[in-house]
Amino acid sequence: MTVHRLSPKILSAMEGAVGQSGVAIDTAGMAKYLGDWSGDHRGGALAVLKPASVAEVQAVVRLCGALGLGIIPQGGNTGLVAGAIDIETRGAVIVSLERLNAIRLVDADNFVLQADAGCILQTVKDAAEAHDCLFPLALGAQGSCQIGGNAASNAGGINVLRYGMARDLILGLEVVLPDGELWSGFSGLRKDNRGYDLKQLFIGSEGTLGIITGVELKLFPKPIRVETAYLGLASFEAAIALFRQARRASADLMSAFEIIGSECIELARLIDADISSPVEAPVHVLIELSASAAVELRTLLVDFLAGAMESGLVTEAVLAESSAQARSFWAIREGLVEGQAKRGYHVRTDLAVRISDVPALVDQARRFVGLDHPGWLPQAYGHAGDGNIHFNVLPPAGLAESEARAQGADITGGLYRIADALGGSISAEHGIGRTRNRAFWAGLAPTHRRLVTALKDALDPQGLMNPGCLLPLTETSS
Repeated sequence: MTVHRLSPKILSAMEGAVGQSGVAIDTAGMAKYLGDWSGDHRGGALAVLKPASVAEVQAVVRLCGALGLGIIPQGGNTGLVAGAIDIETRGAVIVSLERLNAIRLVDADNFVLQADAGCILQTVKDAAEAHDCLFPLALGAQGSCQIGGNAASNAGGINVLRYGMARDLILGLEVVLPDGELWSGFSGLRKDNRGYDLKQLFIGSEGTLGIITGVELKLFPKPIRVETAYLGLASFEAAIALFRQARRASADLMSAFEIIGSECIELARLIDADISSPVEAPVHVLIELSASAAVELRTLLVDFLAGAMESGLVTEAVLAESSAQARSFWAIREGLVEGQAKRGYHVRTDLAVRISDVPALVDQARRFVGLDHPGWLPQAYGHAGDGNIHFNVLPPAGLAESEARAQGADITGGLYRIADALGGSISAEHGIGRTRNRAFWAGLAPTHRRLVTALKDALDPQGLMNPGCLLPLTETSS
């Protein structure tokens, strides 16, 4: 058993803050907190602290501030950009919110839910459903990611098209500030125009400005009708054209519009060999409509698809005849992500462009990989109805991982340049973390840099909150 070096006095102070069971300093006790879901990164830490109350979070922050120790807030650790693990200094303290996990309030009359930051997203969704409501944030990791982490990373997912990103679903936050003070922005109000909207500072800040300890969320009426279809199309251009028509025809009842390049299907079969694609076409589309009232969704969807097939825009269409069949459609979308992870290291991007530029992004990215990196296998899929494409690239079989990572860095840079040239973003929903911090910083205009630095310095003058995340250490070191 390896134990990291902490003086008895500091260890005693940590145990005084969170209890002996809330401190881990040995290799075995810290192991699960030092790697992210991707498996691409392993970090280190001086200790892992697990507060069980807001007061204990405050005590931890004050203690770390007095000792000058970096603090890395950690939720479910399902991120993909090393935002919650220290892969650089390895001398910070990880603060896990896993024990701060209660549903505080469900107010179905006002469609409001309050939860501790450590609540698993699925627990939040289940609590809403128990009151005949919907919390629409939906991610592949919803069985393990935490709602505080969702807020800190401004999570996206499959329902952004209709309900927006995490920041659009948050009414208020409770945050422990870098000095240990507690700020609460809970009010339950849908409209509140009293000056600065402080919660927005912390949403998407990735733990660099404070530790989110509580979240106040918007709920919606639970849908009573859902219709799902799996479609085949000839190209990404056809898919985006279909999206434009579907958005207008569905009267804002469309909750998801996912595009999958046919090359991705084999990856899903790595997770479930029995997965069968409902269509045979170069591009697949998953479309879902939902309503909380007695709307004839099926008639709406059938009529729309009949017109799309008659015009030649859609070449094949399969409507789900049951919830089980609908789940089998979604299993393809979810399985391909797990299948890529099973393949091991690969280039993983999270690009965003204007919706109309999605076909150009995919076309240029495929051409770049094919010409400059032959043998690498592009995989294009995503929430294209909001302009977000995950353009991932698998290394050739048998390529040594060290060489794959070296070439992968070049591929990543090239894909970022393509997105940038289209006026897009290198991060649609995964955040910046530590793997993208230099690319993020290099892409900022001087005025933007000045504002980011001023905000960080004002709220976290010691620079102890998630050091190296979002902002490179070289930009925050004195």
